[in-house]
Amino acid sequence: MGLTRIVRLHFREEAVVLFLQQFEIDKVKIRNFPGCLYLALWQDAESRAVYYTHSEWSSEDDLEHYRNSALFKEIWGRTKILFADKPQAFSAYKQEEV
Repeated sequence: MGLTRIVRLHFREEAVVLFLQQFEIDKVKIRNFPGCLYLALWQDAESRAVYYTHSEWSSEDDLEHYRNSALFKEIWGRTKILFADKPQAFSAYKQEEV
C-alpha cells in the first residue's frame, strides 16, 4: 500500500518566485526518485505565499530513502531559508476511494 505525503510550506512573500523557479528545476528529479509515484504542487486558496507538495510513495521506506538522500538535503537546504513559518508534514495511507 502506497504512502501519501503532504507538506505545507509557508514562504516569505518575496521568496515565492524563487521557490517556484527552484521547484521547476527540481520537480523531475524528485518525481524520478526511486519509489516516487506522483508529485504535485498546490497553491493555497487563501494565501499566495502558502504551497503544498503532494507526493505518493511506494512505501514508507522509499520516502525515508528520499528524505535521507543527497538530493533531498540539497533541495531542502535551498528551500528552508525561504520559509516565513515552520513547514508542516503529514503522511497517510488511503483507506478508501469512492
